[in-house]
Amino acid sequence: MKFAFRPKLLDCLQDYDRSQLGKDVAAGITVGVLALPLAMAFAIASGCSPTAGIWTAIIAGLITSALGGSRVQIGGPTGAFIPIVYGIVAIHGFNNLLGATLLAGIFLLAMGLARLGQLIRFIPVTVVIGFTNGIAVVIFLAQIKDFFGLQIDNLPAEFFSRVKVLYANAHTVHLPTVALATGCFFLLLFYNRLAQRLPLLRRAPGPLVVLIAGTLVAYVLNLPVDTIGSRFHGIPQELPGFGLPELSIHDFGKLISPAITIALLGAIESLLSARVADGQIDDRHDPNQELVAQGLANIAAPLFGGFAATGAIARTTTNVRTGGRTPIAGIVHALVLLAIVLVAAPLASYVPLAALSAIVMVVAINMGEWHEFLELRRFSNNYRFTLLTTFLLTVIFDLTIAVELGMVLSCLFFIYRMSDLTRIERLPLKTEAEEPRFLYPDGSMRVAAWQVFGSLFFGAVNKLEQLLDPRAGHPEVVILDTGRLIQLDTTGLEGLENLREQLHKRGCTLIFCGLNSQPGSLLFRSGFIDELGDENVCPDLSSALQRAYTLLPPLMGDGDDDY
Repeated sequence: MKFAFRPKLLDCLQDYDRSQLGKDVAAGITVGVLALPLAMAFAIASGCSPTAGIWTAIIAGLITSALGGSRVQIGGPTGAFIPIVYGIVAIHGFNNLLGATLLAGIFLLAMGLARLGQLIRFIPVTVVIGFTNGIAVVIFLAQIKDFFGLQIDNLPAEFFSRVKVLYANAHTVHLPTVALATGCFFLLLFYNRLAQRLPLLRRAPGPLVVLIAGTLVAYVLNLPVDTIGSRFHGIPQELPGFGLPELSIHDFGKLISPAITIALLGAIESLLSARVADGQIDDRHDPNQELVAQGLANIAAPLFGGFAATGAIARTTTNVRTGGRTPIAGIVHALVLLAIVLVAAPLASYVPLAALSAIVMVVAINMGEWHEFLELRRFSNNYRFTLLTTFLLTVIFDLTIAVELGMVLSCLFFIYRMSDLTRIERLPLKTEAEEPRFLYPDGSMRVAAWQVFGSLFFGAVNKLEQLLDPRAGHPEVVILDTGRLIQLDTTGLEGLENLREQLHKRGCTLIFCGLNSQPGSLLFRSGFIDELGDENVCPDLSSALQRAYTLLPPLMGDGDDDY
């Protein structure tokens, strides 16, 4: 089935009216104002300029809304990208970050065109929780430098080196910076409670209020703290330049792994955000169209000096809560940011970095699902081990290694669990007195019947070995009841072929009964049934026993002819 390019915007415009336009414009303005401090904060925390963050929000936000598969998705830089982007900038430089982002956009676009949107949902919740909480810890640690005003020129990206440098420079704490950052931190942390008592604050986004309050305090008191102006020389009040990142073949090879990480995280977060939004507006997003839009957004953003972007859960939720119901709200949000840059950019020079670090710290605290650690005691050791391993690897190493190993562990534990659920049990056969040929003279059975439960796949095929165990007797007919066998793979098929051959060498006949559709289809298509013989495939156990009776030659002294 081919991919059909159809943005949600086209569906929404069919019955669009003036009433919804008013709601979308109001929501877009609110989200645009909220996105301004977050875009700058995330960019600075990622080792980039605040200008790069703003243009990422404008370009990626516009494309995500105009071409995406969700009605209300808001695109832009997010906190989850901070450790990844920071590591790329620290190791490869900002220009190579642009190249990695563009390459990640190509990967995302290819995933959408190949209709792989649904596959992203196959990532286990243990891995998602593990790397989400790990990213939150990494983000929090990265803000310690600006929160405490530490005199550190370059903060390493590697975990142990970063902790070592922070500890070595702990004596350089700047008290005015700490005081301002602490005030902003607690104001934002308890902003919702404060807004309940002060109705004036209910419609104002918390990060924006904290940004304005922190800037006013620093300016009025003339605090000696770092600002966007002192470190980045402000934000240019002009449109950015357009051009491809300069990359060499040597650089290209180094950027494939970071690009895959950006693409993977971007796909996961954007589709997770879209799925959350679906529940809030009772809609269903198109995951493949969403990946296409995210791909195009990450291809376009670097051309204007932006970096990695994805669907932002917090801004998307704000959009829904303030009345946004169509992509028009997201488009307005991008235009509001553009207007702010062109009109009010000089004011950004006064924004203190301490206020932005406090905002990012609160974002890190809120993005983590910390309650899941308390719930670990309710789950299995496999669940705990996978979640904690993914978490620790994300914090200590990076997201790529964490997700890769988390997926491997999840698959191994799944295989183990499925193999544990697969059972092969011997069925007790009741013989009538008038059928003595079912018994050997010593009372042992000449017919053995076994029932298979679950899935006969590569992780459980070894359980067929018990049918060949000499301690199970020496039957002349073996019946395999597959009425409860729900799935068979090629390794299981090979195991059954080996079982038939080994039984044949012993002069024993194999009979199947109760075949379900999937196992039966594979057995017929592979030619296994032709080798076994159609007469040895029965609909149920009773028919299989009648077939076994006709195959058993009479024993001496049972009233029939000797053989």
